[in-house]
Amino acid sequence: MDLKELQKSEIGFLNHIGGELVEFKEGEAKLSFKIEDIHKQHLGVVHGGAIATLADHTGWYAAVSKIDRGYTCVTIELKVNYLKPAYKDTIVANSKVLNRSKKTVFVVTELFDNDILVAFATATYSIIAEKKEKN
Repeated sequence: MDLKELQKSEIGFLNHIGGELVEFKEGEAKLSFKIEDIHKQHLGVVHGGAIATLADHTGWYAAVSKIDRGYTCVTIELKVNYLKPAYKDTIVANSKVLNRSKKTVFVVTELFDNDILVAFATATYSIIAEKKEKN
């Protein structure tokens, strides 16, 4: 995939949660969102689903940077370990590709709230052909 095209791409759900692409290079990505009320659960800390969403999107960016043009990938497995509650300011996710095979990409992601590790995720993405647009 073309890295410049990916940096300009609009991803609806990522935009919905306020996610922002901070850094992007082959095999690695960094995304973040500023913690707002929409991210919080009933105890006032960031909802695990918001953290998982950021981990998944960040891992996807890292994964697609390692595949050929004309292909994309989709999540087939995501595991998140929640280590500490997040509530301070900004969640930052750093993803790195550990393995790319013919059909899958395996990624690890660390998520921080003001430099405190709050979650660790692993994900596997299946490489698929991009759909051709219909005229």
